[in-house]
Amino acid sequence: MCGITGYIGLPGSGPPDPGLLKRMVGAVAHRGPDEFGIYTDADAALGHARLSIIDITGGRQPMPNGDRSIWVVFNGEIFNHVELQAELESRGRRFRTRSDTEVLLHAYEEWGDRFVERLNGQFAMAIWDRNRRRLLLTRDRLGIRPLYHARRGSRFYFASEVKSIFADPDFPRRFDPEGIDQVFTFWTTVAPVTPFEDVRELRPGHTLVLDLASVSDPSPVEKEYWRPRFPEAGASCDLSLEDATTGLLERLRESTRLRMIRADVPVGSYLSGGIDSSLIAALGRQATDGEFRTFSIRFSDAEFDETIYQRMMVERLGSDHHEIMCNGREIAEIFPEVISHSERPVLRTAPAPLFLLSGLVRENRFKVVLTGEGSDEILAGYDIFREAKVRRFWGRNPGSSCRPLLLDRLYPYLARSPVASRAMARKFFGQGIERLDDPAFSHRPRWGSAAALKRMFSGDMAGAVAGVDAVERLLAGLPDESTRWDPLSMAQYLEVRTLLSGYLLSSQGDRMLMAHSVEGRFPFLDHHVVEFCNNLPPRYKLKVLDEKHVLKRCARELIPREIVDRPKQPYRAPDAPGFLGAAAPAYVGEVLSDSVVQQAGVFEVEQVRRLVAKCENGVTRNKLSNADNMAFIGVLSTQLLWDRLIRRPPEPATPDDRLLKTQVFEEGVH
Repeated sequence: MCGITGYIGLPGSGPPDPGLLKRMVGAVAHRGPDEFGIYTDADAALGHARLSIIDITGGRQPMPNGDRSIWVVFNGEIFNHVELQAELESRGRRFRTRSDTEVLLHAYEEWGDRFVERLNGQFAMAIWDRNRRRLLLTRDRLGIRPLYHARRGSRFYFASEVKSIFADPDFPRRFDPEGIDQVFTFWTTVAPVTPFEDVRELRPGHTLVLDLASVSDPSPVEKEYWRPRFPEAGASCDLSLEDATTGLLERLRESTRLRMIRADVPVGSYLSGGIDSSLIAALGRQATDGEFRTFSIRFSDAEFDETIYQRMMVERLGSDHHEIMCNGREIAEIFPEVISHSERPVLRTAPAPLFLLSGLVRENRFKVVLTGEGSDEILAGYDIFREAKVRRFWGRNPGSSCRPLLLDRLYPYLARSPVASRAMARKFFGQGIERLDDPAFSHRPRWGSAAALKRMFSGDMAGAVAGVDAVERLLAGLPDESTRWDPLSMAQYLEVRTLLSGYLLSSQGDRMLMAHSVEGRFPFLDHHVVEFCNNLPPRYKLKVLDEKHVLKRCARELIPREIVDRPKQPYRAPDAPGFLGAAAPAYVGEVLSDSVVQQAGVFEVEQVRRLVAKCENGVTRNKLSNADNMAFIGVLSTQLLWDRLIRRPPEPATPDDRLLKTQVFEEGVH
């Protein structure tokens, strides 16, 4: 994995500034501390911070083609690069390296912009076609790797992280009200929107082209090359459940194998104790004959801890296991750093322990780990899918007194379960059950709960988003064919479109891993696996209320039955209590002080004051609600983000003299 950055000078901008480019590279140096490189010509400035994993000696970037007319900076891995290189060589292409980066250059020359459709990987890249004066940005299908872009004056910027764009002191740093509104609706921003004004995120499965040769004032043009697709509701399926089980396991075994062998450094595996990471670890163990390392988080609070299942799996694997203990106070201590890396507000503290876990991986000198993310989205593992099925069943007979009792089957792992009070549960989950045709039927309760937190907004913020309905804007962009999907398929699409890339793969995934220069690999998100799962009948994924049914069948011979059959327990972490009380970190009082809240301008001062007092009281009485937890973390993380990225400019690290060893300047330009 790496960090990429750069900018294109639009007409009238003058020559690129190598000093600015070095600062931009420095801002993403944590993503790739092994080597640094820059390239500039009359129009373009490209920068790269490298985490060397494939072809360690030959994969330096920015990398040119043979005649130095095309340059690429690339963040990610192309897992089928060996096969693509063989195909390209059969077409007469000659290679200088074994790197997947060089494969991208030849593939672009051979197939044009559509080369991206041939890639199996996780990637974000910029290709500068110097002769054509043309920039191409592209991002992987599921949004595993981030890519931002922005235009300010006569410069068009791109970067793996927003702080790289903010390394230009002339770039304004302000919140985008629409982005903040989305966070307090969907738990995250939804690309192309970001929390920052004038900064956009390239959507997963898209390319962007900026053509300087075509017009005097060029505008970027985006094009979709992939999106999740599902069969029509009720469509016949030729696969039996047994064949689906075999087919899924074959694809998972191959996707895991590729992610183990396509690296010139050792690959370890995260192990949470759930079925997803356990199965991937088991398949990873099968793909290597050597030492196999696993890494886990333990929690001092039993409500969140899964140690018994982690160690059960370690015994099965015979792995060299490493674990880290985490508690609420430790989460509070590192939270500012977590938010600096996440670059967006969060409503839960779940990213923080993963920040600590990636640090453990790095301490053990590992650069790459397998993880189980993505399974819940593609195989209907979340409670939101079960909720929707219960609510839909109830909605077909809303007067029934028996049907809502099925809600009791949800959330057995929560100490503060939303179904603990039946009267409250019926009121909450009964919202909208009369609108069974609503495309957002599955997600309305969750989004409604988050949106209720907007009562905290200041008058200016509330006014800025007045009349903007985030949900309706999202639904307006649904694919035309979605009206013919099964309700479960629609729910899965919404989860992928919102939470998967924007939160799970960003705030909890890429950013927490790359904070310690660790690459995560996600076998469930191989697009061949995703497409196979999307085409399975809904009943294979959610059988009555048994989530991930077909996956459990895959796992039975590979992981202990106790893990396969255990009740679903999503990954969670301690929230607000660790930030409150006498031992609260000093920064909490500072960023939530009246003056700082007023300066940031997002929240109403009195509302924040009341929330903090209520949470303090709730912790004392051990009666802190889920809603107050979310509100506190949402407000605190937003204030920290303002403090760390807006109030003062980020202070990028200065790449050391390794930059001078790998920088490249096009001849005749300087």
